Amino acid sequence: MESTTLIIGASGQIGIELTMALRKKRGNDRVIASDIRPTTDSDLLQGPYEILDVLDRASLEAIIEKHNVSEVYLLAALLSATAEKNPDFAWKLNMDGLFNVLELAKAKKISKVFWPSSIAVFGPSTPRHNTPQHTVMEPTTVYGISKLAGERWCAYYHERYGVDVRSIRYPGLIGFRSEPGGGTTDYAVDIFHKAIESGSYSCFLKEDTELPMMMMEDAIRATISIMEAPSLSIKERGGYNIAGCSFTPSELASIIRRSIPSFTISYAPDFRQSIADSWPASIDDHAALNDWGWQSEYDTDKLCATMLSEIGKKKAATVETHA
Repeated sequence: MESTTLIIGASGQIGIELTMALRKKRGNDRVIASDIRPTTDSDLLQGPYEILDVLDRASLEAIIEKHNVSEVYLLAALLSATAEKNPDFAWKLNMDGLFNVLELAKAKKISKVFWPSSIAVFGPSTPRHNTPQHTVMEPTTVYGISKLAGERWCAYYHERYGVDVRSIRYPGLIGFRSEPGGGTTDYAVDIFHKAIESGSYSCFLKEDTELPMMMMEDAIRATISIMEAPSLSIKERGGYNIAGCSFTPSELASIIRRSIPSFTISYAPDFRQSIADSWPASIDDHAALNDWGWQSEYDTDKLCATMLSEIGKKKAATVETHA
């Protein structure tokens, strides 16, 4: 029986696209998608799909044994804005799920683990521009605290038990295939939907809030690349900085107006503004470039053009379907 890959949290924004990319590369039957609820998503159902609560270690181990899983991508988590509303459960899900996977790797049930970190590990005391790989990290959110703790546990399990765990610090991720998932950077997805649907958008961040962002295609490529890199190339076992492009809501609106001249934006900052203010504006990712060859392909203009084009096609197809 050939070994397989298990994606935990496959129904999320990253999970759906990662599942599709890995199945295209390895074959549908070699990639097991899983999430806590049943799915009707046709992309996920192209191959095996399991209902799995990552907090249930016995069920997790049973699925790993059933499918002869050799590597796990652990994506199940509560994101920044959602976690602030439910901190107890956010900590439990984000930490205990990681422990369950790391313990199974320690016991040699699986050979390789991917666990995503985030720019949320940084805080107000971190240098905001060109944030270095190694710097002050004092997160002020539940999500950020759990990610920083997770980074240290990943490094510990590697150093103490030899677990081959790999991680990258995702910036804000922008994709057109799935809806926003409860993150502080989600405005940069929603703005494209609203621009096409109604021609206007009310943003929950201030107009000059600069944040690091990344096109989903770049994020998926980085995720697969770090997992395929030789183990000796991976020097950072907590999490690697990776960068795409940085922009503000007003800069994004200006680029959208090139395609939709009548587009308008207003600003009504909410509790997510304080989260955004604690994060970097831009990221230095030279360590990832030097160690495993990471380099982004999407700048802000290419990102915007892709989002407007692809979401426009989806909206048009939906209209035709219901016509």
